[in-house]
Amino acid sequence: MNKKTQTVVGLGILTAIVIVLQALAVNVRFGAFSVTFVLAPIIIGAALYGYKAGAWLGLVFGAVVLLTDAGAFLAINVPGTIATCILKGVVAGLAAGAVYKLFEKKNKVLAVVLAGITAPVCNTGLFLVGCRLFFFETIKAWGAAAGYENPAKFMLVGFVGMNFVVELVINLVLAAAIVRIVTAVSKAN
Repeated sequence: MNKKTQTVVGLGILTAIVIVLQALAVNVRFGAFSVTFVLAPIIIGAALYGYKAGAWLGLVFGAVVLLTDAGAFLAINVPGTIATCILKGVVAGLAAGAVYKLFEKKNKVLAVVLAGITAPVCNTGLFLVGCRLFFFETIKAWGAAAGYENPAKFMLVGFVGMNFVVELVINLVLAAAIVRIVTAVSKAN
């Protein structure tokens, strides 16, 4: 099988994994949002096939979030919800791939760990930017109802804090497995 076919098959498998994992993750919540389990396959795809593959897998992730877990935001601002969901996924995959590529030749473990940090930082960071740009008045009201006087504190602590920590830990715990997968597939090619 040539390299292009291997890439298409590998991305097809990872795309299916992203769809299934994110669809199932809707039921696993820490606070207001479901936990993102799909950053690991996005990192694997970005490491194996490049930053464009990471961006594709991030796009798929964003689309699944939009279709399964964005109802509260769609009710407030449809274009803002679409932009936030899609952009955060694409940038998380793109950035993870770029970071991996930057450090891959120096140390694959370091490259995976840094990509594993980059993906949730971009995902959560751009979600927060989207919240500030498109949903801030609603989030202020949600924060006040939850007992937060400061909306920024609510956004960081009450809104996304625990999810971010869980996503980051998952990526760091899976880093060794990701390195093994990337190494094995790279040797097979």
